[in-house]
Amino acid sequence: MINWKEINELHVIKKLEQIVGRWFGVDLFYSNEYGKIQNPINEKNYEYKGHFFKIQQTLKHGNDFLNADIEKDMELHQENSSFTVAYDSFFSGVKILASKIMIESEHVGTVFAYPFLMDNVSIDEINSIIKKMVECGASKQDAEAAVNHLKKLSESEKEYLQELTELVAEEIVTFHQEIAKREERIIELNSELGSKYRYHNMIGKSKKMQLIYRLLEKVSNSDSTVLIQGENGTGKELVAKAIHFNSPRKDNVFLAQNCSAFNDNLLDSELFGHVKGSFTGAIKDKKGLFEMANGGTLFLDEIGDTSLTMQVKLLRILQEGTFLPVGATTPKKVNVRVLTATNRDLKLMMSKGEFREDLYYRINVINVTLPPLRERKEDIPVLVDHFMEKRCAEMGVPTKILSKKCLEKFLDYAWPGNIRELENEIERLVVLVGEDKTIVPDLLSSRINDYGNQSNDGRGIKTSGTLKDALEELEIIMIKEGLKRCNFNKSKLAKELGISRAGLIMKVDKYDLDKRKKVVGEE
Repeated sequence: MINWKEINELHVIKKLEQIVGRWFGVDLFYSNEYGKIQNPINEKNYEYKGHFFKIQQTLKHGNDFLNADIEKDMELHQENSSFTVAYDSFFSGVKILASKIMIESEHVGTVFAYPFLMDNVSIDEINSIIKKMVECGASKQDAEAAVNHLKKLSESEKEYLQELTELVAEEIVTFHQEIAKREERIIELNSELGSKYRYHNMIGKSKKMQLIYRLLEKVSNSDSTVLIQGENGTGKELVAKAIHFNSPRKDNVFLAQNCSAFNDNLLDSELFGHVKGSFTGAIKDKKGLFEMANGGTLFLDEIGDTSLTMQVKLLRILQEGTFLPVGATTPKKVNVRVLTATNRDLKLMMSKGEFREDLYYRINVINVTLPPLRERKEDIPVLVDHFMEKRCAEMGVPTKILSKKCLEKFLDYAWPGNIRELENEIERLVVLVGEDKTIVPDLLSSRINDYGNQSNDGRGIKTSGTLKDALEELEIIMIKEGLKRCNFNKSKLAKELGISRAGLIMKVDKYDLDKRKKVVGEE
């Protein structure tokens, strides 16, 4: 907890050590909360203030005596809550004074002042000290000289030494608190500079989201096409809006179109417009989205659902900036930044001839891949707070909070519908909780409340038996589910699990999980 290395270098501590050494002939040393000595009294070049301490440390078991004194101090402090105690050291009659270092009512270390005698010490006690030192390996001459150098303190002098020792403890606490404040401020500044919770309307503090924020900051000022990939509900349109509203085009229009919402003919008219009489019902000219978005940004969602014919037309406008409205004979030219998105595997579609390779490389100049919510669970509490405040404000009710158990359920759940599913669940909970302040698990949707109660093979994870068996069962479950989730891509799963591909293959063989029909439950 305390940085003892810095404490030993503090000017005020050094000055206090000099003062008590000069006035009382004692040394100050420190131990941490576990009783381990924290300053360099054991080093060869250490200059002892008192002759007794110096001789003691030359004895065969010199430091063992100190450790015994520290243990005695810890026992005394357990029996007595007083801040400072004075007691006999290993050499009975030689006193040691100990002052606790307390931070937030927690004992984190001790300052010791050692050694000294009281002025009422008897001749017999002095002879006993000399005898014990000789027994521990000192010559009689050294022992007598050491004891003769000990200061004999009156009760008032001892109290003054106690005040100085307590002052040292207070200086250590003050320095530690200042360091803690400084570190907290540094963390706050780093958070402000490097850890955005938001980028436009996107929310998340996870490492994956931080990487996406930094990428978007780089691409927003360009006119390059961007392909946004991710599962349904991960917020692909939010990314497109973030790019637009942080770009030079932000004062111009942003339009979005879901390409799977229309058949080919209607999508053609929607994107490129038509002229009067070009087909039944075309009673007047109509501008398409490309023309309406001129100077701005057009977001084409689900571009993987477009036909090969439509893909040819999209490629032309991306390459040349020109298009032909339905029924027109004269092409039009526009300046539009195109952003696209899909939840489909375009590379797989290319291999099957379902998506044009030239269009793929034209829209995929910059790629942004959004992680599913199950891979950024540290963002769930942040998202919950955001959606809760938003929904409660819209309904004009006090902000609700999730109980601890509810939040645990949210963190356990896999969120196949991602952020959209989370937002809908929050809206549902705000309605159902009524006037209550706290949302309890009983209100959760059953799919969330019941999730994880049992593993997918119908057995609960073992909580009895050997730890080895329980760990193996957990490994089997995680690998089974991972193989299904990663479509049996072992390289991808090994990366998710944080192990080598070879290690994963060995575990798959060990647990006989290599047959896909076993994993998907077809046996």
